[in-house]
Amino acid sequence: MNSLQRMATAAVSLVLCVGATGTATAAVPTAATASEPSKPSKPSKSACRLPAPQQPGTSASRTISSGGRDRTYQLHLPDNYAEKRDWPLILAFHGRGNTGAGTEEFSKLSTLPAVVVYPDGVIGTGDGDRQAWQGAPYAAAGVDDVQFTEDLLDRLEATLCVDERRVYATGKSNGAGFVGTLLACHAADRIAAIAPVAAALYPTGEKCEPSRPVPVIEFHGTGDATIPYAGDADRGLPAIQDWVAGWADRNGCDARARDRVIGSDITVSRWRGCDRGAEVRHVAVTDGGHTWPGADSYSGGGYTTQTIEAHEVMWQFLRQFRTPASHHSPASHR
Repeated sequence: MNSLQRMATAAVSLVLCVGATGTATAAVPTAATASEPSKPSKPSKSACRLPAPQQPGTSASRTISSGGRDRTYQLHLPDNYAEKRDWPLILAFHGRGNTGAGTEEFSKLSTLPAVVVYPDGVIGTGDGDRQAWQGAPYAAAGVDDVQFTEDLLDRLEATLCVDERRVYATGKSNGAGFVGTLLACHAADRIAAIAPVAAALYPTGEKCEPSRPVPVIEFHGTGDATIPYAGDADRGLPAIQDWVAGWADRNGCDARARDRVIGSDITVSRWRGCDRGAEVRHVAVTDGGHTWPGADSYSGGGYTTQTIEAHEVMWQFLRQFRTPASHHSPASHR
């Protein structure tokens, strides 16, 4: 990353972090309420002395059974995984026809100080054998990817040194759409914040009523020819600005966003005053294509900005947030 890119990323990070002190604390109560339902306890991690399933700093393909299917995912452990007890966990969902391993290659998420998991979708409908996620018109029928994610989290939380209150979800295209239209809506008790990139936000026919306000940072190119920034009525795709503003309204944020231009092609919109500190951001890339900002290898068609690194900008935002203390908290089974 060159010096201009570092300055731009630092500027975006500053925008994201202004007012963060106290905000994240307000978003996360420190104790579970007596009315919360109980859940069978998981095996004790014994202060997280669990052996690492692979060498720190490496990635490996793994399999889990969910919904009567064998599902695969790519697991990456950070370099010094064995030296820290409670690692944040990032779930990264690929786009249609891609794979978890392919997303790891261009996203640079595995360079972050977190455990990163790249799940694989099930082959859907349409041209070619292309893996896809629930919610899109080309997704495989009868596949419950929300339940798959829940099953995957149960596995990861029982076998790895991760902090159940610091689980974040991102994705590209179809994977980002799954995160933004289904996962955050149905699993807000387990997903602390989300970061969709170039999201394919197909209508699911379901109301999005998360159990708590979910913080969001969304990235999208204004020149995206695959998932148009202005929307696509024929496919039921909303205008991106309308979708983000709708999430800000869902979170009880102020009606009007404040914008700041970074470099020559980045505009960051920020909604303030959100319930429980669940802030909402939108990072628009002027003329940006269906790409992952900052990617050094192919991530989709069109212009890829190098003004910012999406993985770094989203991390500055995501890491502020935690889910409320509950039966998923590490304190409940250690």
